[in-house]
Amino acid sequence: MNTAPPLSGRRSGRPAKRAVAAGSALVLLLAGCGGSPTATAPQATTAGGPTAAEKLYAEVNGMTGQQRRDKLVPLAEKEGTLDLYTSMTSDVVDVVIKAFEDQYNVTVNLYRAGSETVLQRVVQEQKAHYQGNDVVETNATELFDLNNEGVLATYDGERRQMVPDAGRQQGWTATRFNLFAPSWNTKLVTPDQAPKTWEDLADPKWDGKLSMELSDSDWYLTLYGYWKKQGKSDDEINKLFEGMAKGAKVVKGHTVQGQLLSAGQFSVAASNYSYIVQQAKTKGAPVDYLPYVQPVIARPNGIGLMKTAKHPAAAMLFTDWLLQEGQAVLVKQGLTPAIVEGDDPLKDVEIIPIDVQELTQHGDEWNKRYDQVISNGEQVEGN
Repeated sequence: MNTAPPLSGRRSGRPAKRAVAAGSALVLLLAGCGGSPTATAPQATTAGGPTAAEKLYAEVNGMTGQQRRDKLVPLAEKEGTLDLYTSMTSDVVDVVIKAFEDQYNVTVNLYRAGSETVLQRVVQEQKAHYQGNDVVETNATELFDLNNEGVLATYDGERRQMVPDAGRQQGWTATRFNLFAPSWNTKLVTPDQAPKTWEDLADPKWDGKLSMELSDSDWYLTLYGYWKKQGKSDDEINKLFEGMAKGAKVVKGHTVQGQLLSAGQFSVAASNYSYIVQQAKTKGAPVDYLPYVQPVIARPNGIGLMKTAKHPAAAMLFTDWLLQEGQAVLVKQGLTPAIVEGDDPLKDVEIIPIDVQELTQHGDEWNKRYDQVISNGEQVEGN
């Protein structure tokens, strides 16, 4: 496994359109100097018709079972390489890659960064006609943006059909779900004090003691919509979010947010991912998120095949594998798989998915509204 250093990036509203305009110097650098760690030379993308990668995808999409694997494995091992861009945390992706490389004679070149930075890199490289990655695995929001850029190919198969509707989107397929849930530092918050409802986060007792994440506008819009369906007025909902944000510590990145919560920099995190908190808890950190505040809000993270992939068979094999054998690997890392087989540990928990339709139709508006909400807080940096 080869890795490359991340590019810098920060969220400012919806990132996709900004990624095209920002960093134009980087685009020129990539085009002229080979800035991608995984591409040997700039390559022009095919216009006006399907790429070679798309032709392979179309052929294999109609196959199932062992026939499909028997088609892909020799082609992928002949390619010998997979260029993967992902926002998975490093501890998870390292295990995933090792399991895949142990099963197949394919070397994975990894670029790992935050979801916004991954988005920026892919968009910049595509604008420069640079074949940097074969496949991308990241958050739903960024995958929607990439699909809108027209760079993701059609993928289908029997495993995709087992993914819940919210995770089967044009251009990408959910591999896992991140569960938004309040969490707290158990040295600073007793079980009696811990939030029992989402509304509890607006309690004035948390002023200056609660953290919100910089880019969680999809959590915001989904909770807003849930409260509307429960009969709350817009004014009531806005006051609840204003109450949360009053004195809030605004943090960029859920991993950093979890680290700061463990360190006692604040008492409560409004919407961290449950698996991040569970991993810290397992390692002995004084944090918890159980019992869940319900409904739990689920954000799909997924995988998309690049139309311009240099190693399309490896890309498709990895995607198939991640939706099959890889699901068990993700479960062992404490993640919530897209495909649940056997007993469902969350069967008694109310879960609502991110409002995908609202996100795609009005995402920019919700980003601006969320930015306005968290402007009442104080942005803090990680250690």
